[in-house]
Amino acid sequence: MQKVKYCLPSLILIVAGLFFGGTAVVAADETYTPVYHPTLEISKTQAPIEIDGDLNDPGWRGAAKADNFAEHNPGDQTKPPVNTEAFITYDDTKLYVSFICYDDPATVRASMTERDRMFSDDNICFLLDTYGDATWAYEFNVNPYGIQGDLIWSAVMGEDSRYDLIWESAAQITDSGWQLEMAIPFSSLRFPNTDEQVWRMDFWRNHPREVRRQYSWAAYDRDDPCWPCKWGTVTGIKNVTPGKGVELIPSVVAYQSGSLDGNGTSGSPFDFVNDDGDGEISLNAKYAITSGVTAEATYNPDFSQIEGDQSQIDVNTNFALFYDERRPFFQEGDDLFRTHFDAVYTRSINDPEFAGKLIARLNRTSVAYLVARDNASPMILPFEENSRILLAGKSTSNILRALRTFGNDSRVGMLVNDRRLDGGGSGTLFSTDGQLRLAKNYALGWQVIGTHTEEPDDTAMTADFNDVKFDSDSLTAGFDGETFWGHAYYVQLVRDARNSYSRLDYTERSPTFRSENGYQPSNNQRRLRFTTQYVHRLENSFLVYLNPRIELGREWNFNGIKKEDYLNLSLENQFSAAQTSIHSQYSIGNERFGGVKFDNTWNLHTCVHSTPSKYLALGCYFNYGKQIARRKLVFGHETNTGFWFDVRPVDRLLMEYSYSYSTSNDIDTDESLWEGFLYWSRISLQMSRRLSLRVVTQYDDFYESRDVDPMLTYRLNAFSVFYVGTTYRYDTYDGLGPHGLDNTTRLSSRQFFMKLQYLFQV
Repeated sequence: MQKVKYCLPSLILIVAGLFFGGTAVVAADETYTPVYHPTLEISKTQAPIEIDGDLNDPGWRGAAKADNFAEHNPGDQTKPPVNTEAFITYDDTKLYVSFICYDDPATVRASMTERDRMFSDDNICFLLDTYGDATWAYEFNVNPYGIQGDLIWSAVMGEDSRYDLIWESAAQITDSGWQLEMAIPFSSLRFPNTDEQVWRMDFWRNHPREVRRQYSWAAYDRDDPCWPCKWGTVTGIKNVTPGKGVELIPSVVAYQSGSLDGNGTSGSPFDFVNDDGDGEISLNAKYAITSGVTAEATYNPDFSQIEGDQSQIDVNTNFALFYDERRPFFQEGDDLFRTHFDAVYTRSINDPEFAGKLIARLNRTSVAYLVARDNASPMILPFEENSRILLAGKSTSNILRALRTFGNDSRVGMLVNDRRLDGGGSGTLFSTDGQLRLAKNYALGWQVIGTHTEEPDDTAMTADFNDVKFDSDSLTAGFDGETFWGHAYYVQLVRDARNSYSRLDYTERSPTFRSENGYQPSNNQRRLRFTTQYVHRLENSFLVYLNPRIELGREWNFNGIKKEDYLNLSLENQFSAAQTSIHSQYSIGNERFGGVKFDNTWNLHTCVHSTPSKYLALGCYFNYGKQIARRKLVFGHETNTGFWFDVRPVDRLLMEYSYSYSTSNDIDTDESLWEGFLYWSRISLQMSRRLSLRVVTQYDDFYESRDVDPMLTYRLNAFSVFYVGTTYRYDTYDGLGPHGLDNTTRLSSRQFFMKLQYLFQV
């Protein structure tokens, strides 16, 4: 829920932690008894509740109360240093939750910020598993200013902060700490169609000070790896339905662009040309067919990302980069499409004319279907040591997913993924996956995939690599109409206990394995890996825990050639000072790449993360080692280092900065193989809960390019929003002849844009 970055002088703090090992943090209370698997019966409110942060409304009288919170991190079900109370009730249309968080108000950490950017503050978290099968759950977070953060948790992939819902919240800081109210419409939730609901719930409080403490209504058995299984059970919600209304989200986008025309050489003037303004109208509609079935469709959708992807250093990788999905349409049901292999990567649907989804959650069975008609279809062609990226024409994608849970924390699923290009060519994927809880601490997980690929018959699309062959030279990489089958397997055995975690897993991807709507940048791979770690916690100590970890693995291709073996030794430390954590790792191995055997590769890594106050968070990292320069096939002394810091001088202003540097020198000749850096900053001013201004800047030294993107936002809720902003791109040009523009930085492109989007609930 909170970004985690690290850095350097771990040895000093480790020694300090051992030296101050007897420093007391919280005195033990022998009279305190935590409650495991608590229960609560709630009743319907008989009076209205206004969500304003004031808990004196008559509707709160008679609300069920959850108290006796336990500290589950870093303490092991101990009495928290501060008290917390939660209350819950409901009416015909909404679920109401409130918290009273007792504390010294002068120490409360709060910021006026955008939604989903408040997780480093004091905040509460209301956890809700409406189906009670520990497969997926809602998380509702609120900070002391009432700022919202919502997530969805799934057993396959954990937390996803991209998920958004419509709900209300308000909070205020008081003389005794802070308090809050929230109202969650039943229409925003998915739950069984029964007369009385039986839901798993938990009430959390995140309390960041010198260490980030976490308290919960339910006490947690650290020997149970199933997170929702440890929550409490709430009954008493009767005769409620999520409603069958229609949600309409029309949007209007207007933009005007300009770019350089020519390259400045003789006869090619270096002029900036402005295009005519343009605009589009789109519509998104969602209909709740039943309590657990929703249909959603979008026509001429604006799938733009309001904030661009942060640059990544790619100077020493031969594979396609992965970027997170941020577009709202894909949020509903996104947890269902997640599997161990990224068999569904929705950014492969690039510029759709229309798209539609059907999501059904029927007790322990869930089904999701996605169809999209794309105008420009990106393609990732995976090979053993590199991947190629192409942009094909129009295509139609169909994705079907089904998931069934059973027992306690067990599930089985299937997936069908198909994309058809208009000009010929297709890719189809069939998959089954699941997890079987063998015992309390043991689980077996798997995924089996079969793929069928039919290439387009158009070698002009692959002119740069038509002569490349794969699958023991039986197939050509060029698009010459070949068809072939492929497969991928994954199996893992996990032991997850109170203080230890071990995993043995095997993965393979055949040379002909492809996933047209997935993210699969490589294939021709077999890998066996073993990981084990142990957490040693210290009571009443400056050093909160030590977490040593060992990972070893071996990888080979389908010809039986060993590609890599490696050993990673790491140690993570958490300290009860300034929320400081340190991670260090030493890696050694051997690798065959590009037909060359590279023995005795090694890398030393260390990184630190610290949040000394509500005004400052910072961190840095350092990597140094003997690594392969993959584009030149030589050994290099490689250094990767960087730092970041977030400064909040006042609670409405956040200034974020990061810097990453990478360099490598040939071990034999000391020749520079590469050197460069990335700089990124984001300055945000939150004028109110709804109105914000931010400016993002980036500089990529490798490509000598600069980006400056200011934007003003007015947000009524997660889906009703107005944006206006610009994007500026500057590039450096060398050797431009008679125009005297050597090493000159010029504005290369610019766009003004405006977007108005509003949610209508009918």
